[in-house]
Amino acid sequence: MTVSIKLEKPQTPDVETLLRESHTLMQALFSPEENHFLSLDELAADNIRLFIARVDGDAAGSGALKLMSDYGEVKSMYTHRQFRGRGLADEILKTIIDVARKNGLSVLRLETGDLLHEAQRLYSRHGFIERGPFGEYSDNDSSIFLEKLL
Repeated sequence: MTVSIKLEKPQTPDVETLLRESHTLMQALFSPEENHFLSLDELAADNIRLFIARVDGDAAGSGALKLMSDYGEVKSMYTHRQFRGRGLADEILKTIIDVARKNGLSVLRLETGDLLHEAQRLYSRHGFIERGPFGEYSDNDSSIFLEKLL
């Protein structure tokens, strides 16, 4: 099994398919006002770094770093069901943390859903702790807000 994690564009056909799978899952789990995923166009913005994990060439997982003026935000973390349990999300998140540090950021923040228990465990393993809403987010019944000091 050959694994690579690289910066990619969301409009690559297999990346687009992977991201749409993630969006479909979030739409099945959460109401529209509780969904905060970035669209494919938003993921192509200049301040977004989209990382794609490939296994033997297949798009298997994603994660993005949104560069803000004084922090970075982790977005679009997703691993295709077929590739779960292989540590891809850990590797993508490590890459995001490294790139955030290289960009001089002192903190990473994120919003995740209360039903996403695997994601919560991932973030906890990497030192993220709970905090309140940030940026344009508001408190709601399903959002959990986390941060990690770099």
